[in-house]
This record gives sequence, structure tokens and C-alpha cells, in this order.
Amino acid sequence: MSDEQGCPKRMTYGPCGGVRDDASCELDQRPCPFAQPRAEVVRWTEPTAPLPTGPSSRLLDAARSGPVVLSDLTTRAYDAAGLAAVVDVLRGSCDAVLVGEHQNRPDFPPALMAMLVAQAGGTPWMTLTCRDRNRVVLEQELAGLALAGADGVLCVTGDVRAPGVRPGVTQVFDLDGTRLAARARECGHAVAVPEAPAAVPRALRPARLLQKQRAGAHLAVLNHVATPGEVADFVTAARALGVGIPAIAAVAVYTDERSARVLQRFPGLHLEDARVEAVLEARDVREAGIEAAVAEARALLAIEGVVGVNLSGLGSGAGELAGARVKAEIGDRIREGR
Repeated sequence: MSDEQGCPKRMTYGPCGGVRDDASCELDQRPCPFAQPRAEVVRWTEPTAPLPTGPSSRLLDAARSGPVVLSDLTTRAYDAAGLAAVVDVLRGSCDAVLVGEHQNRPDFPPALMAMLVAQAGGTPWMTLTCRDRNRVVLEQELAGLALAGADGVLCVTGDVRAPGVRPGVTQVFDLDGTRLAARARECGHAVAVPEAPAAVPRALRPARLLQKQRAGAHLAVLNHVATPGEVADFVTAARALGVGIPAIAAVAVYTDERSARVLQRFPGLHLEDARVEAVLEARDVREAGIEAAVAEARALLAIEGVVGVNLSGLGSGAGELAGARVKAEIGDRIREGR
């Protein structure tokens, strides 16, 4: 399989997590070439870089002794002061913050973001996408992240740029996330890779994670699924195939209409609709959302092979600090029970 067979992201090791339920591409209505009925997992055949000692990572070290909490960092773009304020709210409630690269909101480059998070007292896990960078620039970022204090790197192919966001600018996709993970490992980083258990083709997702492990991943960060049982089934299937890396499972964090609907709009991502509506209809929506997230986190942490949870989403439609306070309260409640 290669980009010559129809992937607009030029992926070699597809599919990405954005396949729609009808097996079409998130970019348009073309069929995903990696998700057709006769499609097979693309096997990793390149060498995996050996490491004489394990990578230095506070999050991975903490995961060896107990459950960990990873919290999404949601801030305004190009706002260093706002970033510092959000990190200050989050840092005592989680083991690390996950810094994303959003399709609709360009921001500071990852190495600078890692430095800003570290300066604010947080432990940064940095998302690095292939959308806007060729191989040379990706390698530059990996080198910069090593100096900037990144605790680890989440290597993803990345969403296509949102409609209307810099429409005249080329989207690169010179590598895909699996090949980027191999290069991150070569640079000595702790490497995380994403997987979407609920995205089509579901039957191939466990074997796809095995190929990412072979490429050099140390950790899997799973996307949202409707129930913890689906995560358990995915992890069991992956471990049966030989996946040994631990997983961090996503917890949906929403406390109002806006923060809930944002999570429901992405292809390949599934929430339990009845739970969402129960939260939104509650008398105290904020408290109901926090309780739902804590309950989901505890159920996920009971699954063998799941070493942590990722508090994922806006948290609140009332702004970045309000969302950070929601995540901090959830993180505190989870950590009190571990």
C-alpha cells in the first residue's frame, strides 16, 4: 500500500484514525484505500532503532508504579501568558500535559511550546504532526524537542487543515505517523503513537498498533470509544497479537453543550450518546460532567494493559481556564483514588 493508491495524506502505514463509519476518507467522500473489505495491515519491515537504555521519561517511569493522568492542554494560539496560566492550573492534578497540534488553529512550533510548558512547571508530551513539515523540518523539531524539555513525543500523521484555514498553503505529509515514530525513537525520545479502536476498519486496528510498536513506539494513546468494554476488547486483542506497550485511554471531558458537541463531531471518535445527554440534562451540568469523567476513568484504569487516562476535550465552553479547572478537578479525584 502506498500514497499512489489513493490516500490524500500520502500514507504508507495507514489508515489514519479519521476514517468515517462508511469507510470513506475524512477529507472527502473517496473510499479510504486502507479500509476496504480486502485490505490488510501494512507490515513494518524497516529496522527498529535499538536503545541501550530506556528513554528518559517521567510519565513512563510513573506508569511503571501506578496509574497516570495525562491532561490535554487547551490554550489560545500564540498566547504564552495564557499557556502559563493554564499549565499552572493543571500541573498539580496530572502527571503530564498533552500538547496538541490543531487543524484549525496554528500555534507556536512544538519545541517552543515544550519549553513554555516546562518553564511553567508542567511536564510536556508534545504532539508532532506531518501536515505542515517535510522530513528535514520534522527532524529539526525532534532535535529541538530534546533540548526544550519534552518528556515524550506523540507521533501522528495529523488531520488535514480545516476548511478556510490558510487555504493557499501546501499541506506536506512527507511522512506518516508510523515512520515519524521510528525517527523519534532514533533521536532517543519516549515515543507515543495514537490508535482509534472505534474507527473503521476496527478488526485491523489491534494489528496496526503492533506495527507501530515494531516501528519503535513505547506507549499507545487511544482515541475515544463509547464504552470501557470496547477498550478492553481492543487491548485484549492487541496483547494477543504481541503488543506489549502500555496504553493510555481517552476520557471525554465536557461540562456543557459546546464542549460535548466538539467531541462528537470528529470521524473515528465515538461517545456514548445516552451518557452525553444525561450529563447535559442534569441540574448541575458541571458536576455531572466531572462525575461522568471520573467514573469513566476508573472503569478504564481497571483494564489490564491500561496504565493511564488522557483527559481529553475542551472541558468547558466557558474558556481555557474554566476548562483547565474542570480537568484539574477530575485529575485530583482520580489521583485521590489511585
